Amino acid sequence: MITTEMRNGTKEKGNGVKQRWLNGLTSLFILGLLQGCASGEFAGQEAQNQITSDRIFSQPEAYRLGPSDKLRVMVFGEPDLSGEFVVDDQGKLDLPLIGDISANNSSVKELESRIVSALKDGYLKEPRVSLEVLSSRPFFIQGEVARPGEYSYKNGLTLQDAIAVAGGYSYRANTSSIFIRPVGSNYEVPVNLTGARLYLRPGDSIRIPERYF
Repeated sequence: MITTEMRNGTKEKGNGVKQRWLNGLTSLFILGLLQGCASGEFAGQEAQNQITSDRIFSQPEAYRLGPSDKLRVMVFGEPDLSGEFVVDDQGKLDLPLIGDISANNSSVKELESRIVSALKDGYLKEPRVSLEVLSSRPFFIQGEVARPGEYSYKNGLTLQDAIAVAGGYSYRANTSSIFIRPVGSNYEVPVNLTGARLYLRPGDSIRIPERYF
């Protein structure tokens, strides 16, 4: 015969098991959150280390071509093969005779050599080619500068140069931490100006935060 005391004991035991199960789930959830925060912080630090190690040079790196760059192509002695061309969304130039040729992420010298090789392949014996970048992809700066907006990129542009082009800091600017979203990235990383020359790339976005005290 099951007494009232036995029923109560069984009920209390069941409640205890349920509570321990809930406590275990809560602990796992909190642990997951902490690990996620730690991994996110680590990823952010990794991104910051990567951008600073990639961008701090004693000399600027060679300009790399990309979509929307406008080029003047000169094929000496061949005016019909010369002209102004724009790199398309796929990173290609559509040139007379040779058609599409890849330009994306190439230096000017690399693309010149590629065009020479293509022209030698059944078109010209000793082609001489010269390229000039007429306009490049812009960089962007927003936040606490005098004139936020979009500006033309020039090879060798530094973060300090970009801020100067935008009219310098506003009086509210927090100059101790500046954010850059590298071209092609979905995240921005903090950088600080400690005398190092941080070179930008076309398409980079800069944000100068506000100082609150």
